[in-house]
Amino acid sequence: MRLFGYARVSTSQQSLDIQVKALKEAGVRKDRIFTDKASGKELDRAGLNLLKLKVEEGDVLLVKKLDRLGRDTSDMVNLVKEFDRMGVKIRFLDDGISTEGPMGKMVVTILTAVAEAERHRILERTNEGRLEAKLKGIKFGRKRTIDRDKVKSFRSAGMGATEIAKQAGIGRSTVYKLLKEMDRR
Repeated sequence: MRLFGYARVSTSQQSLDIQVKALKEAGVRKDRIFTDKASGKELDRAGLNLLKLKVEEGDVLLVKKLDRLGRDTSDMVNLVKEFDRMGVKIRFLDDGISTEGPMGKMVVTILTAVAEAERHRILERTNEGRLEAKLKGIKFGRKRTIDRDKVKSFRSAGMGATEIAKQAGIGRSTVYKLLKEMDRR
């Protein structure tokens, strides 16, 4: 029996360090830890795909948390089945569960469904809060830093997009976008 590890974060700005440390402390060798910086919604992940090629019957895959392997219930069920067909068991360190035995597979499926439902509730509450804030006049996003009047005056003076970009210190594609907005008004 060989131990393998899998760690995933959703964005490149997030760190894998805590997960990798936990996998090492659980006995996984560094060269058997596979990682991804990608959404859990995506099943086509480079680290996960390489892991699937490396594991063999009798191996055990350690993952820090259930949601690090996948987010969607059906995707998680399919991943568990895929590893099961290979003869590979999965243990989730923080959740204290594994796919060893039929009861373990059932628990993983139930917890994944609960996690997915909770994620949907969080998204709903976030969207409701955002809509409420918009109704109160709160604006989202970055504040505009481009002086549109200046761009308009440069255009009125007959300057082309390249010259406007140089004068205003902005990208030419931004100038084209602004000019298109102005033409619509």
